Amino acid sequence: MRTQVPLIPLVALGLLALGGVAHAQTAYVCPALPASTGLTWEHKPAGNAEFCRAMRADGSEAFAVFVTDRAPFTPGRSNRAERAVIDGKEVTWFRSEIAGKPDVEAREALIELPDGRVAHVSLQARDREALAAALEQAGSMQFNGSRLSSN
Repeated sequence: MRTQVPLIPLVALGLLALGGVAHAQTAYVCPALPASTGLTWEHKPAGNAEFCRAMRADGSEAFAVFVTDRAPFTPGRSNRAERAVIDGKEVTWFRSEIAGKPDVEAREALIELPDGRVAHVSLQARDREALAAALEQAGSMQFNGSRLSSN
């Protein structure tokens, strides 16, 4: 006599397994952010690189992170601005200019990751107060070793 296994638990187990696979494929993409920032990630793969936008609830971008094998810009010493710590690493923010937007406060920084890649962080703000808030939010990122996470 054959023993019948209830179908519902098998289907549930299968769905859980598929959910784990889907999660594994999307996990470790963008840096971790504390929930208190209120930001969510928008991720776009870019070949061997990853592009992550930290989005506010209103749909505006707080900052962006581009993780790649090589630094996408060379910092200029004369453009040094703020110093900060991101994920335990000392970081220098560099002033940047946006063509046609002379009043925008723009900053960018490079962070060397343990796996040899580089994270290029960039942000734009309408004034010094918004700049301070964006710098603080960007400073709360955690790259979790050489792996990045989705949030």
